[in-house]
Amino acid sequence: MADHGVTVQRFFVADTANDALEAAKRLKAAEIVLKAQILAGGRGKGVFSSGLKGGVHLTKDPSVVGQLAEQMIGYNLTTKQTPKDGVKVKKVMVAEALNISRETYFAILMDRACNGPVLVGSPEGGVDIEEVAAKSPELIFKEEIDIFEGVRDTQALKMAENLGFKGPLRQQAADQIKKLYNLFLKIDATQVEVNPFGETPEGQVVCFDAKINFDDNAEFRQKDIFAMDDKSENEPIENEAAQYDLKYIGLDGNIACFVNGAGLAMATCDIISLNGGKPANFLDLGGGVKEAQVYQAFKLLTADPKVEAILVNIFGGIVNCAIVANGITKACQELELKVPLVVRLEGTNVHEAHRILSESGLPITSASDLEDAARKAVASVTKK
Repeated sequence: MADHGVTVQRFFVADTANDALEAAKRLKAAEIVLKAQILAGGRGKGVFSSGLKGGVHLTKDPSVVGQLAEQMIGYNLTTKQTPKDGVKVKKVMVAEALNISRETYFAILMDRACNGPVLVGSPEGGVDIEEVAAKSPELIFKEEIDIFEGVRDTQALKMAENLGFKGPLRQQAADQIKKLYNLFLKIDATQVEVNPFGETPEGQVVCFDAKINFDDNAEFRQKDIFAMDDKSENEPIENEAAQYDLKYIGLDGNIACFVNGAGLAMATCDIISLNGGKPANFLDLGGGVKEAQVYQAFKLLTADPKVEAILVNIFGGIVNCAIVANGITKACQELELKVPLVVRLEGTNVHEAHRILSESGLPITSASDLEDAARKAVASVTKK
């Protein structure tokens, strides 16, 4: 945001207590805020394994920053959004603390209804915007933007006025809105949400906190941004799956799911549960399936010691069932599959796929539909 001329607090990121102390001295700020950097909310009320309470601390004494960072870096922080053991803090943010005299809400979103970007704002900032929308819808203001024309001066000024900025602050807020829109376009964002978009007693409009979502399809031209994605807090198996364009989420059951499409994957998990079983994972192959992907998916599933059966559920639209069948037979032979395998295939090239599976000589249980597949998968585990 700072790179695009948007006003934010001055800050540094440090990964040692000594660096945090040096950063605090360099800021030369009247007050400093120190924030633990983890991918979870509720940090302010969190607790560290070092005994320190709170992942966000304010101080006017730069020397205290080093002592606090010492109790943060390398320790686990547990909040309402982390696993019960917390998440290890490897970095802290050392920022200039600013007083906020008034808080508003401002966002730029991609909106399907108007086929383009929309400015959304409310003078009620710093709180849950959904609550404001439900209780006081008249306090939510929208401006549709022509993607070719961009934000007009009149639109930016109108939004600033609706947000309650007065006098010279109105023009300052309008300038910030235009810079935020420029940022939105340049970084291929699908959402830039600033809450609070506030003003200070000194008469400065500042973006105090923000959430930005990026369009995954723009990764090829936003390499620097996507390189910042911190995968260290993910499960290692999820990172491995991502290398092969597989979406994997581990669950606590014993029946592995191997499915194409997120909706079908969720339905498969549900129907396993309805039949008395427990899914071991959510694994989405996606659309452009290749044999190598099928092989890697099986490798991931069979590496999980909890897995006692595998249920393959493929609905071939853009997916060729024969490619999946070839991948399944190759994986079963090379990985020497030891658990029951139930396969339900439907759609493109399904007859060829059934032929490949039946001629493979492998102990594969075929299912006629999803209900039949779930029943057979649950029964295979019960038998064991």
